[in-house]
Formats: sequence, structure tokens, C-alpha cells
Amino acid sequence: MSETAARRAATLRARAEIDLAALRANVRALRERAPGAALMAVVKADAYGHGAVPCARAAVAAGATWLGTATPQEALALRAEAGLPDDVRIMCWLWTPGGPWREAIEARLDVSVSGMWALDELTEAARRAGLTARVQLKADTGLGRGGCQPGEDWAELVRAALRAEAEGTVRVTGLWSHFARADEPGDPSIAAQLTRFREMTAYAEQQGVRPEVRHIANSPATLTLPEAHYDLVRPGIAMYGVSPSPEVGTPADFGLRPVMTLSASLALVKQVPGGHGVSYGHHYTTSGDTTLGLVPLGYADGIPRHASSTGPVLVDGKWRTVAGRIAMDQFVVDLGGDRPEPGAEAVLFGPGDRGEPTAEDWAQAAGTIAYEIVTRIGPRVPRVYVNE
Repeated sequence: MSETAARRAATLRARAEIDLAALRANVRALRERAPGAALMAVVKADAYGHGAVPCARAAVAAGATWLGTATPQEALALRAEAGLPDDVRIMCWLWTPGGPWREAIEARLDVSVSGMWALDELTEAARRAGLTARVQLKADTGLGRGGCQPGEDWAELVRAALRAEAEGTVRVTGLWSHFARADEPGDPSIAAQLTRFREMTAYAEQQGVRPEVRHIANSPATLTLPEAHYDLVRPGIAMYGVSPSPEVGTPADFGLRPVMTLSASLALVKQVPGGHGVSYGHHYTTSGDTTLGLVPLGYADGIPRHASSTGPVLVDGKWRTVAGRIAMDQFVVDLGGDRPEPGAEAVLFGPGDRGEPTAEDWAQAAGTIAYEIVTRIGPRVPRVYVNE
């Protein structure tokens, strides 16, 4: 970040600082965990709130050869805006009827198909475009979400995909699935899903499918389940330095570093007497003369209201706790006898190097997971990219 950009960032109401050097290091660490597999950097949901285009570029610079998104719109925007090399593959998997099939084919996206309706729409779009669509067949191995059911449904989808491949309308580039409980090492469902995945991919290959990649490993499987790596791993949250399995290990335990630091400038500092109610509903009342600091972030910015009276904040080198309700645009912290100046930095979460809370601390305070904490930070909070 240039000196001018640094000065501009310092004057912002709030900012989410995104450390792209940390992201690149995380990608390299994840590649080391799966040295025999290619790596797909999952940048769905605006790269889990970190900014899809800058994070995609950084991930590719660190060795990712695939990018993954949920929606075709996300994938099309990446292809149009990121200026990526032509050999970087982009896959998207969340389709609804009438989706932008032709646009996806023309943009050379790898399209996931879970059922016959989607394959029918894709092949029709490919015929009209006069192009060959790249398709990946998704197997439901036990998650019970997207994916084709084993048995006759899978057999029908495989047969239809091979007919379309013979016709020249599609090329089956991959076979894939997704874990339900890979963040719980040793859970019996993991072995059951791996067995089902082996069976379903073996059937497809016996019928004549020749996939470029087979893949099932998400972040926790990339970190803890080498037998699931296959040809490609798909880390998402781990790429951003957040542990997918806090009970198993911290980011540092996995060789990862959090990428996002969320902070704000105190909008007001004032003294109040004891017995003073704070924020809506007066769920917090001062116990004596004290100083209150106003943090200009609220649930409209993605700060979880469920963390009212529990969310941690670092101000003046000390942990504070949200005092009372988190409102739409702001919340209050009780600073005790300290009196920082307005404009002083309030750090909600970051890597923890300076003693600040982490996204996992906020997840614990809000009764959720750290994935949600970073992903929900909204567009009113500018992203400031460092170490580009």
C-alpha cells in the first residue's frame, strides 16, 4: 500500500485490511499439504468477504491453477474482470433452471451438473452456441445437498453425459463431491463418503468417463485427510487463514495466518456517571463513573447482533467487550478509566499478533462459526489491500 493510500485508509470510518502476502503464504502452505494434487482456490461469496478479484489473483500467483465459485455470475465476473491467464480454470456449481449456460460455455467455465435437468439445459445451450461445454458431474456421497444420488440416478446421468460427449456438446472434465463432516476427524461419515465416492467414480470410469480431475477435499480434508486429496483439493476458508476445525487446531497449528483485520476509528469518547444506560433496551448499565467509546460499526456492516454484550474489541492495547446492544450502525464499549482520543483505533479482529481478538473469538461470542464472521462483513466497510 502506498503512503497516500495508507493516509487515506487511516481516515476511514472502518476498514477491513486484507493481507495478500498472508493469503499467498496460506495457498503455498495448503499446496504443501497436498503435494500430489492441483489446488482450487475457492473465492465464492466475494472470497469469503475478502474481495474475489484481488484474492483470486493472489492465489493464482501462489500456485492455484483452479478457482471455484458458487454461482455462475461470480465465475463470469472473475473471467471478465480478473485478467487471469487463459489456462486458469474456473468452476461454478450452484445452478438453477434457466441459468446463463451459454455465457458460461463461451467463458470457458467448468460447469457442475447434479441432475438430468441441468445436463439437458447445458447440452441444448452448447448446441446453440456450436461449442463444447466443460462439465463436471457431482455425486451426492452423503451430504444430502447438491449432487446426484447413487444408483440408477447416477447411472442415467453418466450415460447421458457420455452420449453428449460422443455428440461433441460436452466434455466431462471432472467427477466430484463434498464432505458433510470432514471438520470432525474420525467421524464414521467420512469413511462412508470416501467409499461411496470411490464406487461412484469407478462406475463412471468403467462406463467410459475419462475425467481430468476427481475431487472431494474441502479445507478440513485438505488439512487432515490425505487419502481424500485425489487430483485436486478445494480449500476455501483455510486459504483466508481461518481454521475450519477450531477443536482440532488453530490457524497457526496448520501453518496458516488470518488474512483480514477489521478495525474502526472511535467516533466519540465521553464520560458518563454510574447507573447510565447504554444502547437500546438498556441491557447494559454503567457500574460507576466511566468512559464510553462509540465504535461506528453495526449489524448493517455485518457485525453480528448476537454478539451484543459479548463481542471483544481491542482499544488502547486492552480487550474491551461490547456494552449492550449492537445497533445497525454502531455499538459502544466501556473503556473504564481510560480516555483515548476520538479517532483511536478499535480492532475487532485480526491475526492476534497485537493481542487483538480473532474471528474465532467473535464466532464464540456470537454462537456461530468464523466462516460467517468474515464472510458477512458488508460493502460499507472498504477493503484495504496490503502487501500486493
